[in-house]
Amino acid sequence: MASRECRASGASAGERLDALVSAWPVWRLILMVSLGGAFEFYDLMMTAYISPGLVHAGIFHAGKAGQLGQSDQATFAAATFLGLFIGTAAFARVADRFGRRAIFTASLIWYALATLAMAASQTALQLDLWRLVSGVGIGVELVTIDAYVAEIAPARLRGKAFAVNQSVQFLAVPIVAFACWRLLPLAPFAVAGWRWVMILGASGAAAVWLIRARLPESPRWLERRGRLAEADVILRRLEGRPPASAADGPGPAVREAEPAGRLAEAFAPAYRKRTLMLVVFNIFQAIGFYGFGNWAPSLIAARGHSVTHSLGYAFAIAAAYPIGPLLCSLVADRFERKTQIIVAAATTAVLGLTFAGQSAPAALIALGIGVTFSNNLLSYAYHAYQTELYPTRMRASAVGFVYAWSRISTVFSSFVIAALLGAFGAPGVFAFIAMAMAVVIGAVGLFGPRTAGQGLEQLSA
Repeated sequence: MASRECRASGASAGERLDALVSAWPVWRLILMVSLGGAFEFYDLMMTAYISPGLVHAGIFHAGKAGQLGQSDQATFAAATFLGLFIGTAAFARVADRFGRRAIFTASLIWYALATLAMAASQTALQLDLWRLVSGVGIGVELVTIDAYVAEIAPARLRGKAFAVNQSVQFLAVPIVAFACWRLLPLAPFAVAGWRWVMILGASGAAAVWLIRARLPESPRWLERRGRLAEADVILRRLEGRPPASAADGPGPAVREAEPAGRLAEAFAPAYRKRTLMLVVFNIFQAIGFYGFGNWAPSLIAARGHSVTHSLGYAFAIAAAYPIGPLLCSLVADRFERKTQIIVAAATTAVLGLTFAGQSAPAALIALGIGVTFSNNLLSYAYHAYQTELYPTRMRASAVGFVYAWSRISTVFSSFVIAALLGAFGAPGVFAFIAMAMAVVIGAVGLFGPRTAGQGLEQLSA
Protein backbone atom coordinates (compact mmCIF):
# COMPACT_ATOMS: atom_id res chain seq x y z
CA MET A 1 0.00 0.00 0.00
CA ALA A 2 2.44 2.61 -1.10
CA SER A 3 1.88 5.64 -3.27
CA ARG A 4 3.41 6.00 -6.69
CA GLU A 5 6.61 7.84 -7.54
CA CYS A 6 5.33 11.28 -6.56
CA ARG A 7 5.48 10.33 -2.90
CA ALA A 8 9.17 11.20 -3.13
CA SER A 9 10.60 14.12 -1.19
CA GLY A 10 9.03 17.40 -2.19
CA ALA A 11 5.66 16.01 -3.29
CA SER A 12 2.70 17.97 -1.96
CA ALA A 13 -0.09 16.51 0.15
CA GLY A 14 -2.42 16.68 -2.85
CA GLU A 15 0.02 14.84 -5.11
CA ARG A 16 0.57 12.11 -2.52
CA LEU A 17 -3.17 11.64 -1.96
CA ASP A 18 -3.90 11.55 -5.69
CA ALA A 19 -1.15 8.94 -6.15
CA LEU A 20 -2.36 6.45 -3.52
CA VAL A 21 -2.35 2.91 -4.92
CA SER A 22 -4.78 1.57 -2.32
CA ALA A 23 -7.69 3.83 -1.45
CA TRP A 24 -9.05 1.68 1.42
CA PRO A 25 -7.48 3.82 4.21
CA VAL A 26 -9.13 6.86 2.60
CA TRP A 27 -12.47 5.07 2.28
CA ARG A 28 -12.35 4.29 6.00
CA LEU A 29 -12.05 8.01 6.80
CA ILE A 30 -14.83 8.90 4.37
CA LEU A 31 -17.13 6.33 5.97
CA MET A 32 -16.39 7.68 9.46
CA VAL A 33 -17.04 11.32 8.59
CA SER A 34 -20.15 10.29 6.64
CA LEU A 35 -21.52 8.45 9.67
CA GLY A 36 -21.23 11.68 11.64
CA GLY A 37 -23.10 13.46 8.86
CA ALA A 38 -25.89 10.89 9.02
CA PHE A 39 -26.98 12.27 12.40
CA GLU A 40 -27.25 15.70 10.77
CA PHE A 41 -29.33 14.36 7.90
CA TYR A 42 -31.63 12.60 10.36
CA ASP A 43 -32.45 15.97 11.85
CA LEU A 44 -32.49 17.81 8.53
CA MET A 45 -34.95 15.44 6.86
CA MET A 46 -37.11 15.10 9.98
CA THR A 47 -39.18 18.14 8.94
CA ALA A 48 -41.30 16.28 6.41
CA TYR A 49 -42.04 13.23 8.52
CA ILE A 50 -42.56 14.65 11.98
CA SER A 51 -44.89 17.53 11.06
CA PRO A 52 -48.07 15.40 10.73
CA GLY A 53 -47.40 14.01 14.22
CA LEU A 54 -46.96 17.49 15.65
CA VAL A 55 -50.32 18.47 14.14
CA HIS A 56 -51.92 15.36 15.63
CA ALA A 57 -50.39 16.20 19.05
CA GLY A 58 -51.83 19.72 18.94
CA ILE A 59 -48.40 21.40 18.88
CA PHE A 60 -48.82 22.41 15.24
CA HIS A 61 -52.04 23.72 13.72
CA ALA A 62 -53.53 22.75 10.39
CA GLY A 63 -53.55 25.19 7.50
CA LYS A 64 -52.61 28.81 8.19
CA ALA A 65 -53.64 28.78 11.84
CA GLY A 66 -50.04 28.58 13.02
CA GLN A 67 -47.31 31.11 13.90
CA LEU A 68 -47.80 34.54 12.31
CA GLY A 69 -50.86 33.28 10.45
CA GLN A 70 -48.73 30.84 8.44
CA SER A 71 -48.51 27.07 8.11
CA ASP A 72 -46.70 25.66 11.15
CA GLN A 73 -44.92 23.13 8.92
CA ALA A 74 -43.71 25.97 6.68
CA THR A 75 -42.52 27.95 9.72
CA PHE A 76 -40.72 24.89 11.11
CA ALA A 77 -39.00 24.30 7.76
CA ALA A 78 -38.16 28.01 7.51
CA ALA A 79 -36.59 27.97 11.00
CA THR A 80 -34.52 24.94 9.98
CA PHE A 81 -33.14 26.60 6.88
CA LEU A 82 -32.68 29.99 8.48
CA GLY A 83 -30.42 28.23 10.99
CA LEU A 84 -28.65 26.44 8.14
CA PHE A 85 -28.18 29.78 6.39
CA ILE A 86 -26.60 31.33 9.49
CA GLY A 87 -24.39 28.28 9.99
CA THR A 88 -23.16 28.10 6.40
CA ALA A 89 -22.84 31.83 5.71
CA ALA A 90 -21.55 33.13 9.04
CA PHE A 91 -19.69 30.23 10.64
CA ALA A 92 -18.50 27.83 7.91
CA ARG A 93 -15.28 29.84 7.63
CA VAL A 94 -14.18 28.63 11.08
CA ALA A 95 -13.32 25.30 9.44
CA ASP A 96 -10.73 27.14 7.32
CA ARG A 97 -9.25 28.72 10.42
CA PHE A 98 -9.37 25.93 13.02
CA GLY A 99 -9.39 22.81 10.86
CA ARG A 100 -11.93 20.30 9.60
CA ARG A 101 -11.64 17.80 12.48
CA ALA A 102 -12.23 20.22 15.36
CA ILE A 103 -15.23 21.91 13.74
CA PHE A 104 -16.72 18.57 12.69
CA THR A 105 -16.78 17.52 16.35
CA ALA A 106 -17.94 20.83 17.83
CA SER A 107 -20.83 21.30 15.41
CA LEU A 108 -22.11 17.75 15.96
CA ILE A 109 -22.22 18.32 19.73
CA TRP A 110 -23.99 21.66 19.13
CA TYR A 111 -26.65 19.93 17.02
CA ALA A 112 -27.21 17.13 19.56
CA LEU A 113 -27.74 19.47 22.53
CA ALA A 114 -30.08 21.74 20.56
CA THR A 115 -32.12 18.75 19.39
CA LEU A 116 -32.52 17.49 22.96
CA ALA A 117 -33.80 20.93 23.92
CA MET A 118 -36.20 20.77 20.97
CA ALA A 119 -37.50 17.42 22.21
CA ALA A 120 -38.39 19.07 25.54
CA SER A 121 -40.31 21.97 23.91
CA GLN A 122 -43.93 22.57 24.80
CA THR A 123 -45.03 25.04 22.12
CA ALA A 124 -44.57 25.60 18.40
CA LEU A 125 -42.58 28.77 19.13
CA GLN A 126 -40.12 26.88 21.35
CA LEU A 127 -39.76 24.19 18.71
CA ASP A 128 -39.01 26.76 16.02
CA LEU A 129 -36.42 28.59 18.16
CA TRP A 130 -34.49 25.42 19.04
CA ARG A 131 -34.87 24.24 15.46
CA LEU A 132 -33.10 27.40 14.34
CA VAL A 133 -30.27 26.84 16.86
CA SER A 134 -29.95 23.22 15.75
CA GLY A 135 -29.81 24.34 12.13
CA VAL A 136 -26.76 26.52 12.80
CA GLY A 137 -24.79 23.45 13.93
CA ILE A 138 -25.98 21.37 10.98
CA GLY A 139 -25.02 24.14 8.54
CA VAL A 140 -21.43 24.27 9.79
CA GLU A 141 -21.19 20.47 9.93
CA LEU A 142 -22.27 19.73 6.37
CA VAL A 143 -19.92 22.28 4.80
CA THR A 144 -17.04 20.93 6.91
CA ILE A 145 -17.79 17.36 5.80
CA ASP A 146 -17.86 18.40 2.14
CA ALA A 147 -14.50 20.13 2.48
CA TYR A 148 -12.99 17.10 4.23
CA VAL A 149 -14.23 14.57 1.66
CA ALA A 150 -12.99 16.70 -1.25
CA GLU A 151 -9.56 17.12 0.33
CA ILE A 152 -8.98 13.51 1.39
CA ALA A 153 -10.21 11.67 -1.75
CA PRO A 154 -7.84 11.00 -4.69
CA ALA A 155 -8.87 12.91 -7.82
CA ARG A 156 -9.79 9.73 -9.72
CA LEU A 157 -12.29 8.78 -6.97
CA ARG A 158 -13.65 12.15 -5.88
CA GLY A 159 -17.07 11.74 -7.47
CA LYS A 160 -17.47 8.21 -6.10
CA ALA A 161 -16.35 9.44 -2.66
CA PHE A 162 -19.15 12.01 -2.58
CA ALA A 163 -21.69 9.43 -3.79
CA VAL A 164 -20.71 7.01 -1.01
CA ASN A 165 -20.66 9.88 1.49
CA GLN A 166 -24.22 10.79 0.55
CA SER A 167 -25.38 7.17 0.63
CA VAL A 168 -24.18 6.77 4.22
CA GLN A 169 -25.69 10.11 5.25
CA PHE A 170 -28.99 9.28 3.51
CA LEU A 171 -29.33 6.12 5.58
CA ALA A 172 -30.81 8.51 8.12
CA VAL A 173 -33.77 9.33 5.85
CA PRO A 174 -35.54 5.93 5.91
CA ILE A 175 -34.62 5.64 9.59
CA VAL A 176 -36.34 8.91 10.49
CA ALA A 177 -39.26 8.10 8.17
CA PHE A 178 -39.71 4.69 9.81
CA ALA A 179 -39.33 6.17 13.30
CA CYS A 180 -42.04 8.74 12.58
CA TRP A 181 -44.33 6.19 10.95
CA ARG A 182 -44.13 3.82 13.93
CA LEU A 183 -43.63 6.20 16.88
CA LEU A 184 -45.84 9.20 16.13
CA PRO A 185 -49.11 7.41 16.97
CA LEU A 186 -47.61 6.10 20.25
CA ALA A 187 -46.40 7.46 23.59
CA PRO A 188 -43.83 4.99 25.02
CA PHE A 189 -43.30 5.48 28.77
CA ALA A 190 -45.87 8.32 28.64
CA VAL A 191 -43.57 10.39 26.41
CA ALA A 192 -45.06 11.55 23.09
CA GLY A 193 -43.78 9.68 20.05
CA TRP A 194 -42.53 12.84 18.30
CA ARG A 195 -40.26 13.54 21.28
CA TRP A 196 -38.73 10.05 20.96
CA VAL A 197 -38.02 10.71 17.29
CA MET A 198 -35.97 13.78 18.26
CA ILE A 199 -34.24 12.02 21.16
CA LEU A 200 -33.12 9.23 18.82
CA GLY A 201 -31.47 11.79 16.56
CA ALA A 202 -29.72 13.56 19.42
CA SER A 203 -28.36 10.26 20.73
CA GLY A 204 -25.79 10.43 17.97
CA ALA A 205 -23.72 12.65 20.25
CA ALA A 206 -22.55 9.52 22.08
CA ALA A 207 -20.78 8.39 18.89
CA VAL A 208 -18.97 11.70 18.37
CA TRP A 209 -15.93 10.83 20.45
CA LEU A 210 -15.55 7.40 18.85
CA ILE A 211 -15.57 9.01 15.41
CA ARG A 212 -13.33 11.90 16.43
CA ALA A 213 -10.69 9.64 18.02
CA ARG A 214 -9.98 7.93 14.70
CA LEU A 215 -10.45 10.88 12.35
CA PRO A 216 -7.23 12.73 11.44
CA GLU A 217 -7.05 16.29 10.22
CA SER A 218 -7.06 16.99 6.49
CA PRO A 219 -3.43 16.75 5.28
CA ARG A 220 -4.12 19.45 2.70
CA TRP A 221 -5.31 21.83 5.44
CA LEU A 222 -2.29 21.02 7.64
CA GLU A 223 0.04 21.67 4.73
CA ARG A 224 -1.51 25.08 4.09
CA ARG A 225 -1.04 25.92 7.77
CA GLY A 226 2.66 25.05 7.62
CA ARG A 227 2.25 21.92 9.77
CA LEU A 228 4.11 19.67 7.34
CA ALA A 229 5.37 17.12 9.88
CA GLU A 230 1.80 16.44 11.08
CA ALA A 231 0.60 16.13 7.50
CA ASP A 232 3.44 13.71 6.73
CA VAL A 233 2.49 11.45 9.64
CA ILE A 234 -1.09 11.16 8.35
CA LEU A 235 -0.01 10.68 4.75
CA ARG A 236 2.46 7.93 5.70
CA ARG A 237 -0.36 6.14 7.51
CA LEU A 238 -2.57 6.38 4.42
CA GLU A 239 0.29 5.21 2.20
CA GLY A 240 0.95 2.21 4.43
CA ARG A 241 4.47 3.39 5.26
CA PRO A 242 6.09 3.28 8.72
CA PRO A 243 6.54 6.48 10.75
CA ALA A 244 9.49 8.63 9.72
CA SER A 245 12.84 7.85 11.35
CA ALA A 246 16.36 9.26 11.28
CA ALA A 247 17.24 6.80 8.50
CA ASP A 248 14.76 8.57 6.22
CA GLY A 249 16.89 11.71 6.25
CA PRO A 250 15.59 15.20 7.03
CA GLY A 251 11.89 15.60 7.57
CA PRO A 252 9.56 17.79 5.50
CA ALA A 253 10.93 21.26 4.91
CA VAL A 254 9.63 23.96 7.23
CA ARG A 255 7.11 26.13 5.47
CA GLU A 256 5.47 29.37 6.50
CA ALA A 257 1.80 29.00 7.31
CA GLU A 258 -0.58 30.19 4.65
CA PRO A 259 -3.32 32.32 6.19
CA ALA A 260 -6.90 31.18 5.87
CA GLY A 261 -8.52 32.56 2.75
CA ARG A 262 -10.91 35.48 2.93
CA LEU A 263 -14.43 35.26 1.55
CA ALA A 264 -13.73 38.37 -0.54
CA GLU A 265 -11.35 36.22 -2.60
CA ALA A 266 -14.36 34.30 -3.94
CA PHE A 267 -15.18 37.47 -5.89
CA ALA A 268 -11.68 37.98 -7.27
CA PRO A 269 -11.49 37.70 -11.10
CA ALA A 270 -10.29 34.07 -10.93
CA TYR A 271 -13.37 32.91 -9.00
CA ARG A 272 -16.09 35.53 -9.55
CA LYS A 273 -17.83 33.74 -12.41
CA ARG A 274 -17.86 30.46 -10.47
CA THR A 275 -19.20 32.12 -7.35
CA LEU A 276 -22.07 33.90 -9.12
CA MET A 277 -22.98 30.74 -11.04
CA LEU A 278 -23.09 28.71 -7.81
CA VAL A 279 -25.18 31.33 -6.01
CA VAL A 280 -27.85 31.17 -8.74
CA PHE A 281 -27.59 27.39 -8.89
CA ASN A 282 -28.03 26.94 -5.13
CA ILE A 283 -31.02 29.28 -4.93
CA PHE A 284 -32.92 27.14 -7.43
CA GLN A 285 -31.63 23.60 -6.82
CA ALA A 286 -32.89 23.76 -3.24
CA ILE A 287 -36.45 24.29 -4.50
CA GLY A 288 -36.31 20.97 -6.33
CA PHE A 289 -34.48 18.94 -3.70
CA TYR A 290 -36.18 20.17 -0.54
CA GLY A 291 -39.45 21.03 -2.27
CA PHE A 292 -40.00 17.30 -2.62
CA GLY A 293 -37.95 15.96 0.32
CA ASN A 294 -39.49 18.24 2.95
CA TRP A 295 -43.05 17.95 1.66
CA ALA A 296 -43.38 14.34 0.44
CA PRO A 297 -46.02 13.18 2.99
CA SER A 298 -48.04 16.37 2.50
CA LEU A 299 -47.84 16.09 -1.30
CA ILE A 300 -49.07 12.49 -1.08
CA ALA A 301 -51.85 13.48 1.33
CA ALA A 302 -52.88 16.15 -1.18
CA ARG A 303 -53.59 13.34 -3.65
CA GLY A 304 -56.36 12.10 -1.32
CA HIS A 305 -54.60 9.82 1.16
CA SER A 306 -54.82 9.80 4.97
CA VAL A 307 -51.96 10.98 7.19
CA THR A 308 -51.16 7.40 8.26
CA HIS A 309 -51.15 6.11 4.69
CA SER A 310 -49.16 9.09 3.42
CA LEU A 311 -46.47 8.45 6.07
CA GLY A 312 -46.32 4.78 5.04
CA TYR A 313 -45.97 5.67 1.36
CA ALA A 314 -43.39 8.33 2.22
CA PHE A 315 -41.38 5.73 4.14
CA ALA A 316 -41.34 3.50 1.05
CA ILE A 317 -40.00 6.43 -0.97
CA ALA A 318 -37.51 7.38 1.74
CA ALA A 319 -36.05 3.87 1.67
CA ALA A 320 -34.63 4.76 -1.76
CA TYR A 321 -32.49 7.62 -0.43
CA PRO A 322 -29.36 5.60 0.47
CA ILE A 323 -29.72 3.37 -2.62
CA GLY A 324 -29.66 6.19 -5.16
CA PRO A 325 -26.15 7.48 -4.36
CA LEU A 326 -24.76 3.90 -4.43
CA LEU A 327 -26.10 3.54 -7.97
CA CYS A 328 -24.60 6.93 -8.81
CA SER A 329 -21.20 5.77 -7.50
CA LEU A 330 -20.98 3.31 -10.40
CA VAL A 331 -20.76 6.17 -12.92
CA ALA A 332 -19.68 9.05 -10.68
CA ASP A 333 -16.23 9.56 -12.21
CA ARG A 334 -17.04 8.42 -15.75
CA PHE A 335 -19.02 11.47 -16.81
CA GLU A 336 -18.48 15.18 -16.48
CA ARG A 337 -19.89 16.56 -13.21
CA LYS A 338 -21.87 19.42 -14.77
CA THR A 339 -23.50 16.99 -17.25
CA GLN A 340 -24.73 14.84 -14.38
CA ILE A 341 -26.24 17.92 -12.70
CA ILE A 342 -28.09 18.91 -15.88
CA VAL A 343 -29.47 15.40 -16.45
CA ALA A 344 -30.61 15.16 -12.82
CA ALA A 345 -32.39 18.53 -12.89
CA ALA A 346 -34.24 17.67 -16.11
CA THR A 347 -35.30 14.26 -14.76
CA THR A 348 -36.59 15.78 -11.49
CA ALA A 349 -38.72 18.24 -13.46
CA VAL A 350 -40.27 15.61 -15.76
CA LEU A 351 -40.92 12.96 -13.09
CA GLY A 352 -42.24 15.56 -10.66
CA LEU A 353 -44.83 16.85 -13.12
CA THR A 354 -45.89 13.24 -13.78
CA PHE A 355 -46.13 12.55 -10.01
CA ALA A 356 -48.50 15.50 -9.63
CA GLY A 357 -51.09 13.87 -11.87
CA GLN A 358 -51.20 10.52 -10.06
CA SER A 359 -53.27 9.26 -7.14
CA ALA A 360 -52.78 5.47 -7.20
CA PRO A 361 -50.43 4.41 -4.37
CA ALA A 362 -48.17 2.28 -6.61
CA ALA A 363 -47.72 5.12 -9.10
CA LEU A 364 -47.04 7.67 -6.36
CA ILE A 365 -44.43 5.41 -4.75
CA ALA A 366 -42.74 4.52 -8.06
CA LEU A 367 -42.58 8.12 -9.27
CA GLY A 368 -41.57 9.32 -5.80
CA ILE A 369 -38.63 6.90 -5.88
CA GLY A 370 -37.76 8.18 -9.35
CA VAL A 371 -37.73 11.79 -8.13
CA THR A 372 -35.63 10.69 -5.15
CA PHE A 373 -33.06 9.00 -7.41
CA SER A 374 -32.77 12.05 -9.67
CA ASN A 375 -32.42 14.29 -6.61
CA ASN A 376 -29.72 11.90 -5.31
CA LEU A 377 -27.79 12.36 -8.53
CA LEU A 378 -28.21 16.13 -8.34
CA SER A 379 -27.17 16.27 -4.69
CA TYR A 380 -24.02 14.15 -4.75
CA ALA A 381 -22.84 15.77 -8.02
CA TYR A 382 -23.18 19.36 -6.89
CA HIS A 383 -21.71 18.70 -3.44
CA ALA A 384 -18.59 17.42 -5.20
CA TYR A 385 -18.75 20.13 -7.86
CA GLN A 386 -18.79 23.20 -5.64
CA THR A 387 -15.94 21.97 -3.44
CA GLU A 388 -13.79 21.43 -6.52
CA LEU A 389 -14.00 25.04 -7.64
CA TYR A 390 -12.12 26.69 -4.74
CA PRO A 391 -8.64 26.28 -3.16
CA THR A 392 -8.07 24.66 0.25
CA ARG A 393 -7.27 27.94 2.00
CA MET A 394 -10.82 29.21 1.39
CA ARG A 395 -12.80 26.10 0.51
CA ALA A 396 -15.10 26.04 3.56
CA SER A 397 -15.61 29.82 3.48
CA ALA A 398 -16.52 29.98 -0.21
CA VAL A 399 -18.61 26.80 -0.25
CA GLY A 400 -20.37 27.97 2.91
CA PHE A 401 -21.25 31.26 1.22
CA VAL A 402 -22.64 29.83 -2.02
CA TYR A 403 -24.34 26.94 -0.23
CA ALA A 404 -26.00 29.39 2.19
CA TRP A 405 -28.12 30.69 -0.67
CA SER A 406 -29.81 27.30 -0.92
CA ARG A 407 -30.74 27.63 2.73
CA ILE A 408 -32.22 31.11 2.51
CA SER A 409 -34.00 30.03 -0.68
CA THR A 410 -35.67 27.18 1.20
CA VAL A 411 -36.82 29.58 3.93
CA PHE A 412 -38.89 31.52 1.41
CA SER A 413 -39.79 28.61 -0.88
CA SER A 414 -41.29 26.76 2.12
CA PHE A 415 -43.97 29.45 2.35
CA VAL A 416 -44.39 29.55 -1.44
CA ILE A 417 -44.86 25.77 -1.58
CA ALA A 418 -47.34 25.87 1.32
CA ALA A 419 -49.34 28.52 -0.54
CA LEU A 420 -49.19 26.65 -3.87
CA LEU A 421 -50.17 23.38 -2.20
CA GLY A 422 -53.21 25.05 -0.63
CA ALA A 423 -54.27 26.86 -3.81
CA PHE A 424 -53.32 24.47 -6.62
CA GLY A 425 -52.42 21.17 -4.96
CA ALA A 426 -49.47 19.02 -6.00
CA PRO A 427 -49.55 20.17 -9.68
CA GLY A 428 -48.85 23.76 -8.59
CA VAL A 429 -45.93 22.67 -6.43
CA PHE A 430 -44.30 20.61 -9.17
CA ALA A 431 -44.76 23.33 -11.78
CA PHE A 432 -42.79 25.58 -9.42
CA ILE A 433 -40.12 22.89 -9.03
CA ALA A 434 -39.87 22.39 -12.82
CA MET A 435 -39.32 26.12 -13.31
CA ALA A 436 -36.52 26.06 -10.75
CA MET A 437 -34.86 23.07 -12.45
CA ALA A 438 -34.89 24.95 -15.78
CA VAL A 439 -32.87 27.75 -14.17
CA VAL A 440 -30.43 25.16 -12.74
CA ILE A 441 -29.87 23.69 -16.20
CA GLY A 442 -29.24 27.13 -17.70
CA ALA A 443 -26.84 28.31 -14.98
CA VAL A 444 -24.64 25.21 -14.90
CA GLY A 445 -24.87 24.46 -18.61
CA LEU A 446 -23.83 27.96 -19.72
CA PHE A 447 -21.41 29.04 -16.98
CA GLY A 448 -20.15 25.93 -15.14
CA PRO A 449 -16.54 24.79 -15.78
CA ARG A 450 -15.58 21.15 -16.37
CA THR A 451 -14.00 19.39 -13.38
CA ALA A 452 -14.13 15.58 -13.59
CA GLY A 453 -10.82 13.77 -13.04
CA GLN A 454 -8.79 16.91 -12.36
CA GLY A 455 -6.78 17.53 -9.18
CA LEU A 456 -8.05 20.11 -6.70
CA GLU A 457 -4.90 22.19 -7.03
CA GLN A 458 -5.22 22.18 -10.82
CA LEU A 459 -8.87 23.24 -10.70
CA SER A 460 -8.24 26.11 -8.28
CA ALA A 461 -4.98 27.37 -9.78
